[in-house]
Amino acid sequence: MKKEYNFSIKSTIIIVIITSVVTSLVTGLILYNNSKILIGSSNLQTDTALQEFLQVYYDLEDDYYTDIDKTEMIDQAIAAMLDYLGEDYSTYMNQDETADLENHLSGQYVGIGISITNGNQIVKVYEDTPASRVGLEDNDVITSINGTSTEGLNQNAVSALISKTEENTIVINRGGQTHTFKVKAETLNSPLISEIFEENNKRIGYILIESFTNTVEEEFAKALNDLEAQGIDSLIIDVRSNTGGYLKGATSIASIFLEKGKTIYSLEGKDSTDVYVDETDEKRDYKVAVLINDGSASASEVLAAALKESYGATLIGTTSYGKGKVQLTKNLEDGSMVKYTTARWLTPSGECIDEIGIDPDYLVNLEQDENGVYKDTQLEKAKELLSQ
Repeated sequence: MKKEYNFSIKSTIIIVIITSVVTSLVTGLILYNNSKILIGSSNLQTDTALQEFLQVYYDLEDDYYTDIDKTEMIDQAIAAMLDYLGEDYSTYMNQDETADLENHLSGQYVGIGISITNGNQIVKVYEDTPASRVGLEDNDVITSINGTSTEGLNQNAVSALISKTEENTIVINRGGQTHTFKVKAETLNSPLISEIFEENNKRIGYILIESFTNTVEEEFAKALNDLEAQGIDSLIIDVRSNTGGYLKGATSIASIFLEKGKTIYSLEGKDSTDVYVDETDEKRDYKVAVLINDGSASASEVLAAALKESYGATLIGTTSYGKGKVQLTKNLEDGSMVKYTTARWLTPSGECIDEIGIDPDYLVNLEQDENGVYKDTQLEKAKELLSQ
């Protein structure tokens, strides 16, 4: 479960999303997915272990005294093979679990493209979204949605009023004047939360990455370009409690900062170790701080290590989770999935952090006030260092 921080970025802004809530998943570090498992005829003829398995399968189908659900039996057999490996990250996922994971990592949602705060105030209208196209603006106050007043409602309740299938009638107050808009929800990329802090005459950018989804590279580039257009002097990247996702997301984001030829990570497989370096001409030279904690895992650790060792970024927070393995996923015909480890990943210096984690340069624990509310001392430390 993610910790709640007492600062505006995470506790008062919500993206208006019309979708089901996805439970927290330790997604790990996924190399790639969506390939199908195919068994060639040569395998069937030469693999004696497979022949033995198939013989038992057909014997049970023919001779067992009651009817057998063959699909369920095969699913259980596949799960048993992965369980035999004795490793937490190699697992069988049923149809529901597979759908949840793929939805979680899709990087998309159904909505109109706004963030709201204080229950019903629009804090940001994202570009090229239904909201921006009909003319909704930052700081508009939503007074009703489809005839229902938003007075006294929180962000989640306001979000729930927006239909994902029908055109919505949204009434807003703008500078004392009432305006009505017709807007229909669409499938959109989930934007990354970003902000600029002013500290000691320095403009410090901030980007929160909650998961390494299919769209994270595109959305990170958008957020960064927007911050740089506003003249930031440095940047904070927040991957606290980010449990991972697709390796390509961490690779692409690291490549934005690193000089061409710098190492991002290595993959140590059964027979060889492959080194992956930045192949782009793009780079940055301003200061970067990365916020990590014990929930920062896999892809978060890849990015943090690459930025620390190959860029010189400063890590702030607590020791990361320590997941140094890479998984491959394969979809089965019935909609289920197998996920299994194919390699260990190594930091640019060649270290494996599995079950160890990455230590921050500045160990900073969150502090609680007398009411048990967390003060984000980790973010404050990053701002202090970057403002010097």
